Amino acid sequence: MPQKPKDSPSGKNKVARIDFRFRRELAEKIEGDLASFCYQCGACVGDCPATTYGSDFNPRDIMLKVLYGLGDELLGENSILWECTNCYNCHERCPQDVKPVEVIISLKNMLADLGIYPPAVEKVIQTFEKTGRTVPLSDAVNRQREKFGLPPLPEVPMEEIQKLIEPDSEEGEKD
Repeated sequence: MPQKPKDSPSGKNKVARIDFRFRRELAEKIEGDLASFCYQCGACVGDCPATTYGSDFNPRDIMLKVLYGLGDELLGENSILWECTNCYNCHERCPQDVKPVEVIISLKNMLADLGIYPPAVEKVIQTFEKTGRTVPLSDAVNRQREKFGLPPLPEVPMEEIQKLIEPDSEEGEKD
């Protein structure tokens, strides 16, 4: 019978335990288990604007943490995930069609479900809930639209938006 490796002070014999529960939860939010196809080539980092200027953001590292099921390292206060610009460069460069940006967006949604987001995101959410737009409509926006011959923006159907964003009354009920 094989013996379980003993933990040494140096940590050399520690066994990595993959959290498949976290990976399954993430797979439910996106097109299946995309992360499983990532073989850590690093192509996603090549054109990533969020990796510049001394940032710790690295889509390859994020994908590795997803592969290992390290949700606790990704889904916490001050998560690095919010530094992703959603530019889709990683998606276009990925030879495995893993769609790292879709994985990261899904992780951001998981953070939002936990009520964890930076103040700037909170402001966008509040603006949307109040006006139906992510950016407030202003006279400057209207002047720019007029300058380029664009029609005024139509009214936002707030009743429909409220129905879409209000919590589902059946959500949380147990069978």
